[in-house]
Amino acid sequence: MIWKPPDNFTPNTSAWCPPLVDLDASQKLGWGVSLWLKCEKADSLCAALEAHGTTITQQPSDGPFGRTFAFIDPDGYLITVHGSKG
Repeated sequence: MIWKPPDNFTPNTSAWCPPLVDLDASQKLGWGVSLWLKCEKADSLCAALEAHGTTITQQPSDGPFGRTFAFIDPDGYLITVHGSKG
């Protein structure tokens, strides 16, 4: 089953898009989910997470939204963190 928003649904972000895969058929945890968090000190947060044994999948680097890195949360979801551009 492909999820479709109700007729009166208005996303508050231009980044929203419908899933491109059948989420019910996927065995991959978090498939179709993209979660981004803003953090003013992305490098410090990455170092703290890594020190606590968190799997970092992308080390901090400069990107269009500022310093950006990604990690796997305890449930297995990929979380992307970005700082401020400037």
